[in-house]
Formats: sequence, C-alpha cells, structure tokens
Amino acid sequence: MSTQAPSNTPIPEVPSTEAAAWAAIGAGWRQLSGSYHQLGFSFEWHDFTTQAPLDWARSFHPDSVEICLNLTGTGEVSLGGRRAAFGPWIAGFYRQAQVPLTARRNARQHHQFVTVELSPAFLRRMLRSFANDLHPLIRAIVQDAGGESGVSDPEPMNLRLRELVASLRQPPVLASAQALWFQAKAAELVGELFFQPQDAQELFCHRQQRVARNRVDSVIAILRRDLTQTPPLEQIAREAGCSPFYLSRTFSKETGSTIPQYLRQLRLEKASELLKSGNYNVTEAAIEVGYNSLSHFSQAFHQAFGCCPGLYPTRTPSQRVGRIR
Repeated sequence: MSTQAPSNTPIPEVPSTEAAAWAAIGAGWRQLSGSYHQLGFSFEWHDFTTQAPLDWARSFHPDSVEICLNLTGTGEVSLGGRRAAFGPWIAGFYRQAQVPLTARRNARQHHQFVTVELSPAFLRRMLRSFANDLHPLIRAIVQDAGGESGVSDPEPMNLRLRELVASLRQPPVLASAQALWFQAKAAELVGELFFQPQDAQELFCHRQQRVARNRVDSVIAILRRDLTQTPPLEQIAREAGCSPFYLSRTFSKETGSTIPQYLRQLRLEKASELLKSGNYNVTEAAIEVGYNSLSHFSQAFHQAFGCCPGLYPTRTPSQRVGRIR
C-alpha cells in the first residue's frame, strides 16, 4: 500500500499523542493521504502484530469522528456499557467529545485496518443541509449542538465498502489527483455510513436492502472460495439462507449479472492476474481458474478483454476492458 503523500497534499503534522499511540508498532502505521488539521480528513493504514494489548484510544483526536474499516484482527471501542466490536470485515464509527473513549486491539493477532479521521469543520461543510437525515452522533456536530462521545453499531462491510477499501491501497489516479480522489472517497464513506432512515417504512426497506447486499456478498465469497469447483446453486442458496429462486433474482438485481455470468468474470479476472504475473502460460492460467477447454477459455477471454490471452500481458492498462464491478 502506498505510503507516499501526493505531491500537492500538505505533509501533515502528526500530533505527538497520535505518534506515541502508534510508536509501539513502528512501520505498521502509515498515513495514506490527507491532513486532519489542514484538510479535515486523514486516511491511515495499520498493519501490525502486537504481543500485548494495544491502547488504541490514545490516537483519537478530540471532538473528531473516526471511521474504522477493519480487515483482520479484532478490537473494540467502548464508552461506559456500550461497546463496538470490530472483527474481520466490519465497519463502524465513533466520536470522541468531552468524555474519552476507551479502545484496545487484542494481543497476538495480525491487525489490518483503515481509519478515516474527520474533523467537525469538514463534516459541517459537507453535511449541514442533510442534518435531519444523519446519525445522532453526526447530527449533533453538524448542528453545532455539542453532543457527547459515542459509538455507532458496527456492521459487516458490503461489497461496495470492500471494493472501496481495496482501492485505497492503490489509488487508480495520478499522484497529482490523489488528494482530490481521497476527498471523494471520504464523501463516499460519509454517504455510506452516516445517514439513517427517518421513518419505519424507510427503515424496513433499508434493512431489506442490507439483507440483499449481504446475501450477494456471501455468494461472491463462496464463488471466490474455489473458482475451479463451484457448488451447485442449491448449496449456495443454503449457505446464503434463502431459496435458489430468490437468491438468483436478488443477485441479478444487485449486480446486473447472473451468478454464472459473475463467476465467469471472476475466473477471467483471476486468469488475467495470473498471466500478468508472468508465472503462468495460457494453458496453465486456464486450468487454474477452472477451464478445461483452451478454445472456450480463449473465446471468453477475448470477449471480456478484447484480445486473446496470449497477447494480454503486452497490452497497456488503458486498452483493457471488461473489469467486473
């Protein structure tokens, strides 16, 4: 993951309290982009293993809101009797106002997570006209109503959040555009996490949409588990907790593809990665992703990427097409 600040982004001063909080993990803490004090947002990457529990709360800025996108390892943020647990692929946020939060990362685990620190001024500029539709923790900041420290209810990352986290590691823009790109990602996270339904009907629909997205994420995880031997639809539906007919309809509605079409794209994406690595020839890549017929593989690959697989590694990124969503 990139640790270089964009050339047009001010190099932030890291507060001594924050530096001290992460001193124990050394190079396991890196800033990706932004400046909490100058720009109002800061993206930070954490990748470390600690032998003793780590006091995580010492890094929190006073009166800030922080988003945690947790990939591996477990930790928690708590206030009084309220506790937010962060396990693998869990997202949530918390605010530290006058009353300090407590937080810890568990010992003897490999921790990987992204934090996004957001200042009150940044949130007011972005959200003042949406105050009534926001989570109470955020609404209090936007309305200049003071407010208290608190934690949100963490939730599993949906497919959009997982793809967003993956993109943070390798921003798909030039270095000169990264500050703007990361600001857009901050806005995307705000829209994803800080809004909440206001009436019962909207809340019901929101929950139904979340269930649908979680089922789609489950299917994609099952497909990726073994690209060469995919379980039958009935087994996938059992694991996702619904009927095969309902699952097929939900998956198509959420992704725009049928399950077999999506599996095909996953296989071809994986094959393209193998070919680019230089460690696999065309036949080996085809077999590795579950194609028994080289001619079928070549035809499918050409339809997806616009060239035969033998020429693919020589084409430039701007020429490639057909990436999955």
